[in-house]
Amino acid sequence: MCSNAGVKTVLYLVPTPIGNLKDITLRALEILKAVDAVICEDTRHTGRLLTHFDIHKPLLSYHDHSGPNRAVEIASRLEAGETMALVSDAGTPLISDPGFPLVREALRRGVKIEALPGPSALICALASSGLALNQFSFLGFLSNKGAQRRKALQAVSEREDTLVFYESPFRIPQFLADALSVLGDREASVAREISKKFEETSRGRLSELAAKFEKQKPRGEFVIVIAGHGQKAVLEGAQ
Repeated sequence: MCSNAGVKTVLYLVPTPIGNLKDITLRALEILKAVDAVICEDTRHTGRLLTHFDIHKPLLSYHDHSGPNRAVEIASRLEAGETMALVSDAGTPLISDPGFPLVREALRRGVKIEALPGPSALICALASSGLALNQFSFLGFLSNKGAQRRKALQAVSEREDTLVFYESPFRIPQFLADALSVLGDREASVAREISKKFEETSRGRLSELAAKFEKQKPRGEFVIVIAGHGQKAVLEGAQ
């Protein structure tokens, strides 16, 4: 059952596959079949996913350009008693995806928020990076402007925890070159197309990775993991 005793309604945050459709959880399928509606970024994309699993639910669009009125509209329906699931196009909702204003508005109205565990490119890239996982900072997408990107990198250059970024394939060479110039020649990992047919993880120093992707045309979705300041000794000690 989706309803919870003493709670008017629930907004479920449901992770969806980032590549392989088999990565969806049994609980995610159960929730998607039970809710009154599914909130998503792209109704066409989510519609294909639901159809694959023979799930047929009303779809409500919510994306970066929806505006505050859309969050109020959906939260009002939740407050009135509807139970819904929020999904992103791929991975865990709210992780570099829209949804935060909606969750805040729903909480303000007394709606229970329940997050399901599931696929996340961030966690997969970290686990396979070979870098320290005891502490990390997720920085998401930095600016597409070089000067602002380098300024953001400089701001985290003294952090000792592992740094994790998302990046567009169109800016991978520039990002790696900026990271090398600002952070120095640290150990790093570049993961692309996680859980998809052409999944690949490249590991090495930033200088090596920058040279590789300067020659190789980047394709797919990328997660970049970079050792924190002073992690060289940690890495060598773990070998």
